[in-house]
Amino acid sequence: MAFPALAIYSFLYLYPALTNLLYATQRWDGVTTPEFVGLKNFINLLTNDDLFLKILGNNVRFSLLVVVAQTGFALLFATFLLKNTKTNIFLRTVYFFPTILSSVSVGLIWTFLYDPNYGFINASLKAIGLDSLALNWLGDSRYSLYAVAVTQVWFHTGQMIVIYVAGLQQIPAELYEAAEVDGASRWQQFKSVTWPMALPTTAVVVAYTTIQTFRAFDLIYAMTQGGPLNSSDLLVTMVFNTAFVGYKFGYAATQTIFLVLLVLLVTWLQRRVLRLNDGIKK
Repeated sequence: MAFPALAIYSFLYLYPALTNLLYATQRWDGVTTPEFVGLKNFINLLTNDDLFLKILGNNVRFSLLVVVAQTGFALLFATFLLKNTKTNIFLRTVYFFPTILSSVSVGLIWTFLYDPNYGFINASLKAIGLDSLALNWLGDSRYSLYAVAVTQVWFHTGQMIVIYVAGLQQIPAELYEAAEVDGASRWQQFKSVTWPMALPTTAVVVAYTTIQTFRAFDLIYAMTQGGPLNSSDLLVTMVFNTAFVGYKFGYAATQTIFLVLLVLLVTWLQRRVLRLNDGIKK
């Protein structure tokens, strides 16, 4: 019974991974005969590719912005929506709603909102006399990455709220009762009870959110296609452009390996944080 599952796994995952590793050692445009180049693609990626370093910086900034904002908002809203009242359940549903939309739909909606001439954001700013803040959000290289980051936060915060609510509801009520007896304020209760007990959930949220930022291909492509001037390009869009625009499939395979290693590193760090937290509790 295990053989069919192993065969399917090998065909869907193992074979493509090994093939990608082989392509990474070749120079290939998808048409001509592949040329073996050894580790030249890896060396070039890490030492001679200025565009790669720029896009890596974009991804780091994008990830930091989204992780900090999304985790902070999710924890804040989850704290207020913790009790299972009808109002809170309704609000959780409202906040979760964007998550069920497709990335392309979300990208198109926010592209319209960001439109410099007819978009709701600039129209609202002009209506209250803040014309100087009505910017070309997606067309200006100074703001495009941040505009997409705001969209990403709006898109996925609802999902993180649900995760936080599930985690916070596991905290024993006796801890809060003891804190109240000691005269702790709401902020002191959050600092001494909620936050320490929510660390395992926070580790999951941070890791999952970080991985999402490395997979935001469809959102980026729907809104900016990585432009202008690669200002909103991420590693995942760089791989696509290298392979299907530049026809450098071998080099794109090398970039893919680097991207996978980054995601694995994030996953490893998340597991380490969880183990350290368990060790502290014990």
